Amino acid sequence: MGKRLLIPMDGSEQAVHALQFGLKEFPSSDITILHVINPMDTGFSPQASLPGYAEEWYKNAEENAAEIFTEADDIAGEFDRGVDTEQVVGRPAREIVTYAKDNDVDQIVMGSHGRTGVSRILLGSVAKNVVKRSPIPVTVVR
Repeated sequence: MGKRLLIPMDGSEQAVHALQFGLKEFPSSDITILHVINPMDTGFSPQASLPGYAEEWYKNAEENAAEIFTEADDIAGEFDRGVDTEQVVGRPAREIVTYAKDNDVDQIVMGSHGRTGVSRILLGSVAKNVVKRSPIPVTVVR
């Protein structure tokens, strides 16, 4: 029986590399793709206070998650594999670690930084916090 891997995906190139790494290096593992919708992404713009903005923002965030899951399925298909997908709402690092603890995950494989990271940064804040807080092994893929 293989490991249970958790691969957080946010739509970044680094997350795609993490998925490809997990599929290649752990061929007999069950893989769950986790997308965290971060309410802090709504920002503090003037339009954020308009009626209906939160609902529209959340709808867009869910559509983005669906696109990420479709891409993950397509990539897994290239390896003749399937993946499970989960979506949660909250702070990314906290939700990743909580999901891993609550779902008997054996290892987290994640990108070194997400879609808002700068390429010269060695380790993004989410990856850094997951590594710091996780009770299970974390592989960070550059």
